[in-house]
Amino acid sequence: MLIDGHGRKVNYLRVSVTERCNFRCQYCMPEKPFSWVPKENLLSFEDLFLFIKVAIDEGVDKIRITGGEPLLRKGLASFIKMINDYKGGLDLALTTNGYLLEETAQDLKDAGLKRLNVSLDSLKDDVAAKVAQKDVLKKVQRGIEKALEVGLGVKINNVPLKGINANEVLDVLEYAKQRGMQIRFIEYMENSHAKDKLQGLKSEEIKEIVGKKYKFKQIQREGTSPAQMYEFEDGYRFGIIDPHKHDFCEDCNRIRLTAEGMLIPCLYFDEAMSIKEAVQRKDIQGASEILKEVLRNKPEKNKWSNDTENETSTRAFYETGG
Repeated sequence: MLIDGHGRKVNYLRVSVTERCNFRCQYCMPEKPFSWVPKENLLSFEDLFLFIKVAIDEGVDKIRITGGEPLLRKGLASFIKMINDYKGGLDLALTTNGYLLEETAQDLKDAGLKRLNVSLDSLKDDVAAKVAQKDVLKKVQRGIEKALEVGLGVKINNVPLKGINANEVLDVLEYAKQRGMQIRFIEYMENSHAKDKLQGLKSEEIKEIVGKKYKFKQIQREGTSPAQMYEFEDGYRFGIIDPHKHDFCEDCNRIRLTAEGMLIPCLYFDEAMSIKEAVQRKDIQGASEILKEVLRNKPEKNKWSNDTENETSTRAFYETGG
């Protein structure tokens, strides 16, 4: 069992397999050129898998594959199968923008993927194109439908931004609800890589919008999920992720690994340690020691609280998958 320096059980590993992305979303990486880290700088799937085995053996039972956009990395389904074959029954998930999902959903399902989260920030072609800086909506929607068709569990992620897509909160919620998908609204996370002067809806503003049409009640979080959950009278549930509250951190059970081998204890801090040399030497003990050292240094709280909401992270979310 993995325990951090504050007594929290850590059983969740998020693995970024690439920082590359085929979108340039305004809240993530709008000005980054369409370039990528040289392949030789990335850990191979075999090296990533070696560390994942260490983490599983130490008690990790939930793994999420992220990016960048993970579906851009060739051979991803085979990598997922490696993990699933090593230990069946893992909660094995993926976060994607959905653009390549139509072509890959069946392979992902066959490899052992259980569920995925898809970013869907608008149901209007022009607004989706404004957010992603690319014409994406129809292809993403076809990808969602394909994922549902092959039997993958699907959740929708939505970042409501004032003056851009904030007026679509109910529309996107109902799109998800009609298809039996849970939606999670994510408060815009201030970071130095995003477009200047973006403003997102806060949790209370989102609830006010939803409350104009639906009656709902607050319910318990689902396990250690960062989303605060709410339930309609008909049983449908939606979530809101508010990183500005420290209860976001109280039962944090996750660490993150980048494609270049940096093991990150907290999304909103820049401290990290590299496992690259250890796994490339096949030094399982060394990798395990680095993992435990990172956990000892995992911060108790993030940089944000309700009285310091203007705190900005320098973490590039496209390197860590959010």
